[in-house]
Parts: sequence; structure tokens; C-alpha cells
Amino acid sequence: MLKKILIISETQGYLMLSLKEKFEEAGYFVTSVKADIDEISKTEADICSILIYGDEQLIEKKSTLIFVKDWASEHEVSVFATGSTDELEEIESMVGSHIIREKFTRPLNVNHMVDAIDHYVSKFGFQTKKKILVVDDSGAMLRNVKGWLEDHYQVILANSGAMAIKYLATDRPDLVLLDYEMPIVDGRQVLGMIRAEKEFADMPVIFLTSKDDKESVMQVMSLKPDGYLLKTLEPAKIIQAVDDFFEKQKGKNNA
Repeated sequence: MLKKILIISETQGYLMLSLKEKFEEAGYFVTSVKADIDEISKTEADICSILIYGDEQLIEKKSTLIFVKDWASEHEVSVFATGSTDELEEIESMVGSHIIREKFTRPLNVNHMVDAIDHYVSKFGFQTKKKILVVDDSGAMLRNVKGWLEDHYQVILANSGAMAIKYLATDRPDLVLLDYEMPIVDGRQVLGMIRAEKEFADMPVIFLTSKDDKESVMQVMSLKPDGYLLKTLEPAKIIQAVDDFFEKQKGKNNA
């Protein structure tokens, strides 16, 4: 399948020509458009990546960047961004850290950036896989969940609540599957810390629990997670529950 990338840029010049050449050498069909909603909306849905080429002019197109966020989310396309440190912060604030897969700070190393984007596309496919953070103190459970989900999702593992919080400080998953009972920092505490941070307050969290008695279920749900799954469920049912969650979320985003 031909790899297609869309470059959104207000700048044309030698560096942009060099970028196009490098992507074409890596086997990509390159489309370049200005930060214009009409132009972007005409883009074919089978592109595998979007590169936002940030500069002072582009970051002023706030409505366009918000449109890119929604368009990329709807079509499940991976997004990358380049610019100065300040420009990248502005782009990230409008597009979302969970949408942008990698950022490249100027001055650019064109070869490195093209290689990094191509590596991501080769590893995770032409469409962006939803990122799931699985938190559990059981290594066996972590391996099992990863094995069940990794064909369709990007799965990150954390074997403690502390490790999960450390990960969340640097990246944002699309869903957290959180063990309720863990030593030192348990699921209740991890969820509390997530909800306490404005940036992560709306992050979806589904509890994993081995207890199915009424009292335990009520205790879990009183924390207002986005759901809970019993560890004793068949793998196919856990996979289906995760698939259903993202389908419902997609429906809400498109409503």
C-alpha cells in the first residue's frame, strides 16, 4: 500500500522541498496544503500521517488546528508536529498531547524526522492505534492483557501505581486499564491523582478487579471510573469491552 502523508504548512521554500524529497525517497506520496479548513477537508481519508509544520503564521490559525484535531481523531490518523519550543506548545494546546505522536524542535534534522515518522508508521500501521496504559502489580496479568490487545491497540505496561503516574507525567494514553488492588499506591489513589490534575481530569479510566460481590462493585463505582472489568472474564469479552468503549467514545465525538 502506498504511504501517504499530508503536510500542513504556511511556509514554502527550500526546507519544505527538502522534506518532500526525503519523504518521497522513503516511499511516501506527499500532499502539501496551507492551514485552511476547506483544503484539509478535501484530503483523501487514506493518508497515514499528518505533519503540522509550525511557524508564527500557522499557530494563529487556531480554528484550523482544532479542525485538524477532530479530523485526525475521526479518521484515526497519526499526527506529528515541528516548530520552535513555543510554537509546539501552542500547537499541542490546540491539537492535544494525546493526538500528537511525536514533536520535532527546530532547527530540524530532516533525515532524523523522516526516519522517525516512517518508523512509527511501519511499527503501528497506517492508522493510529489507540494507546492503552495497563496498570497492574501482576506481571502475568500485564502480559496477558498485552497479548489480548496488542493486535489492535498500542499497549503500555506499568507494574505499579507509582510507575503509572510517572508515565502520565510525560504522555497521555487514550485509556487507562487500572488494577483496583495494588500495594503502596492502589487503584483508588491513582484515579484520585489523575482526577486531581486538570490536564488529565477527563482521561478515561476503567478498573480491573477480581472481586464481583455487590459491596466491592459499589465501592469501585463510587469512585466514578468509566467502567470496570472483572479479571475473571474471558479474554474475548475483555477485548470486546475495550472495543465497545472506543466505539461509544467515537460516537460521542461525532455527535
